[in-house]
Amino acid sequence: MDDVINKVLNIIIPPISLTFFLFLLPPYLFYKFLLSAVRSVFSEDVAGKVVLITGASSGIGEHMAYEYARRGACLALVARRENLLQSVASRAMSIGSPDVLVILQMFQRWKIVGALSMCSEPLWALSRGKIVGIASSAGWLRVPRLSLYGATKSAVISFYETLRVEIGREVGITIVTPGLVESEMTKGKFLSKEGQLVLDQELRDVEVSIMPILPVKEAAKSIVDSACRGENYLTVPAWVWHSFYWKVFFPELLEWSNRMLLMSKGSGGERDTISKKLLDLTGLKECLYPESVR
Repeated sequence: MDDVINKVLNIIIPPISLTFFLFLLPPYLFYKFLLSAVRSVFSEDVAGKVVLITGASSGIGEHMAYEYARRGACLALVARRENLLQSVASRAMSIGSPDVLVILQMFQRWKIVGALSMCSEPLWALSRGKIVGIASSAGWLRVPRLSLYGATKSAVISFYETLRVEIGREVGITIVTPGLVESEMTKGKFLSKEGQLVLDQELRDVEVSIMPILPVKEAAKSIVDSACRGENYLTVPAWVWHSFYWKVFFPELLEWSNRMLLMSKGSGGERDTISKKLLDLTGLKECLYPESVR
């Protein structure tokens, strides 16, 4: 009997879903447009409010601290590198934060728990706060050599989406999926096969090719703006979001193009790729990569 029910559903669900999609998409997009306009007008004022930022010693976390500081928020900054974190705290206070608390990640297990330890329901539900979860567009866009990275980012997206279902609207959750943003990773830092952190800008050029890298300051401002507006999702830069449609509707084409561009076909080794040749031939690195990345 179960088999019969599933066969019937296999027949009737696709046309019903397509019909609803075609009829509901225009009014839904109009609703999203109006909601975005209203949220922009009534954006949250974070002056005097407490903002906890993990990974605050560099990259997006560091510049989110500066952006919240400019808006007068009190900050609790968490990271492992004490000297860098103290420097971020000092700058944050100098540009407008009334109070900054520095918290060091003293135990190795924090690496595993990370930001997820900050998502205890009673803590956030009592304060009716907000959570900003930084994932990555690699959570849906599959890139060679970044399989574990992509898998972890997919898990982060799934975690926060499930958390949103569980706690409803008591706590706002903004899931951020950045594309290529100025960071230690886009500067060429990778984990070697031996588990050591190495600087390999040639491999970075293979992976990034002629894709533009967004300055981290711009990314941080967009993220804080989105959180203050109470948005559910944000992709920076915005055009990267359209790769999700390719993933849904043309997955084979996307996989083929990524393999063709990013995997070697020649005799020059694993880095002899079309993506690297495009970067070298066009000379676009000066235009597409921020100075700190170059």
